[in-house]
Amino acid sequence: MPGRDQELGSYYVGVDVGTGSVRAALVDQRGILLAFADQPINQWEPQFNHHEQSSEDIWVACCIVTKKVVQGIDLNQIRGLGFDATCSLVVLDKQFHPLPVNHEGDSHRNIIMWLDHRAVNQVHRINETKHSVLQYVGGVMSVEMQAPKLLWLKENLRETCWDKAGHFFDLPDFLSWKATGVTARSLCSLVCKWTYSAEKGWDDSFWKMVGLEDLVADNYSKIGNQVLPPGTSLGNGLTPEAAKDLGLPAGIAVAASLIDAHAGGLGVIGADVRGHGLACEGQPVTSRLAIICGTSSCHMGISKNPIFVPGVWGPYFSAMVPGFWLNEGGQSVTGKLIDHMVQGHAAFPELQAKATARCQSIYAYLNSHLDLIKKTQPVGFLTVDLHVWPDFHGNRSPLADLTLKGMVTGLKLSQDLDDLAILYLATVQAIAFGTRLIIEAMESAGHSISTLFLCGGLGKNPLFVQMHADITGMPVVLSQEVESVLVGAAILGACASGDFASVQEAMARMSKVGKVVFPRREDKRVLPGNFWELMKSTGNENTETGILKKLAHNTAHKWPRQELNVQPGSRTKVLSSIQPCSRNGHIVVITTG
Repeated sequence: MPGRDQELGSYYVGVDVGTGSVRAALVDQRGILLAFADQPINQWEPQFNHHEQSSEDIWVACCIVTKKVVQGIDLNQIRGLGFDATCSLVVLDKQFHPLPVNHEGDSHRNIIMWLDHRAVNQVHRINETKHSVLQYVGGVMSVEMQAPKLLWLKENLRETCWDKAGHFFDLPDFLSWKATGVTARSLCSLVCKWTYSAEKGWDDSFWKMVGLEDLVADNYSKIGNQVLPPGTSLGNGLTPEAAKDLGLPAGIAVAASLIDAHAGGLGVIGADVRGHGLACEGQPVTSRLAIICGTSSCHMGISKNPIFVPGVWGPYFSAMVPGFWLNEGGQSVTGKLIDHMVQGHAAFPELQAKATARCQSIYAYLNSHLDLIKKTQPVGFLTVDLHVWPDFHGNRSPLADLTLKGMVTGLKLSQDLDDLAILYLATVQAIAFGTRLIIEAMESAGHSISTLFLCGGLGKNPLFVQMHADITGMPVVLSQEVESVLVGAAILGACASGDFASVQEAMARMSKVGKVVFPRREDKRVLPGNFWELMKSTGNENTETGILKKLAHNTAHKWPRQELNVQPGSRTKVLSSIQPCSRNGHIVVITTG
């Protein structure tokens, strides 16, 4: 366990519940992590696209990691506790006991995870209503939000779950209730995932229109009728029972929670950038885009006034930074996609053996292997004949199409370690191109972004970071503390304690720049724009086959690629086939807005 600096007398505990583990950190007033612990948590996939967890398992894991990070500390110095978690749906009965969210009737599995896509039919019907609340989720509700999951439960588990339910929590709100006994919900969770409006509250007409009118009863008691801004101190603080479970003093301040990605945004976006040569130094905080990259990637941009971006969630008022509107772009299962591509390759056992022999992670080994095989050319040139379309779990932003599937073009018969490394590189590039498309959509709608602030597990991968800088053309700021999501959770606890006057003050004090990665403009290659401009195309269901055929033909004949100058942010429709230009062999796409 790292040594602890006793100079500053106040500490805060941040707890982060991710997709695969619970993590905790002890953080001081400067935002420095003094101790860290993590604990894996169980997941179940009883059938394809059904993903479940247990709230009891998660609470036990929270208790394990929290006890670890406060070992040897004077507990009187701990001033506040903050939680963040994935936006998964927790179901409890009227006595707060778990209810099953599965056909097997296993009440231990009482959480529908954020990445669960069982409610495809329900979300289609919700979107067909074209209700006015949908304008605040980019025009199309995602299957990963809570309304379609609730409707699925009502239609499929009426007797075993729906009729018995007394409380539906977002996972972050479940944790704050477990710690304090207060059922108040965080504004962050309800605004971002439940259609709540910070200005108008719940819209009765929406719930009635989609067939969930029973939630309106008793002033929305089942889904929340007391709503508090993130960082607000809850009730009388930590209950004696929860204090015993967590190994913390009873009565310490517990904050209204955040979704995990939003905690990451809070932990990075307010950093003092003076002296780093960044354009955003002389610009408002609205010029910064926080990208939180783990199992999935979330792109958090804020504005003083509401900006409506087609295919991008929001605008949400005060959902992350008080007083600012938030737009949230996203890419589903980015980290999971990289794992899927690498671990499913025939050369993966060889990679594991060689990485283990060098005492490296598989990704550190792949990065060094790419440096070896690229020779004197920029690493990006290795994917000249290979392209990945990364929507293996649908497209969250900016196309907002959960039916999209992933694909790879340019494969050969060889399956050696070189091929695996290049496929890994192409996948990372594909994710970075997806980020660029989200940025273009946001800028087209009115955002002005100059700098990326990146955190999360993928932020520890130098290749992932550099590709995002190169492909977006923007510098990427990494935090001094790599566990920025935990810093964000601790910021909540610090605000709840009263040690800071505002969330903004805590952000400025506790967020710090570590490293800045600039685009390698001298190595800027002719990127595979012919493929990626097509990622913007929508509206023609028969284009995918043609795209594949022409791209395969392009790969076979090694035509040069040309980055196309399509209007940034436009969602274009392909009108013609992809065809070689007779003069220079470039692929040309004829489009209209």
